[in-house]
Amino acid sequence: MTQTIELNQLKQYNLITYILYLVGFVVGITGLIAIIMNYVKRNEMRGTWLESHVDWQIKTFWYSLIGYIVGFLLTAILIGYVIILVVFIWHVYRLIKGLIALNDNKPIQA
Repeated sequence: MTQTIELNQLKQYNLITYILYLVGFVVGITGLIAIIMNYVKRNEMRGTWLESHVDWQIKTFWYSLIGYIVGFLLTAILIGYVIILVVFIWHVYRLIKGLIALNDNKPIQA
């Protein structure tokens, strides 16, 4: 029973981080809060199906950040805008895919 309660709490925590990442498109600081939260709880989720969600969110954050930086640096030659758009679509896709899997109580498949 206690393990089930703990898993439900960790699932709620994961849901909050997904929401913070999505809100981060409007209020950028929430994305930073979410990545910190992921690293804080990462060890508690090891060995559970939620571990895949934390890893998914962390990878999504860092790859997206790199993509946005590259896109921003290349805006002077216009290709940067395309890169930023592609990264944005990929970023949203990964967050939605993760939320759907979390809602279904399933690990995220890379």
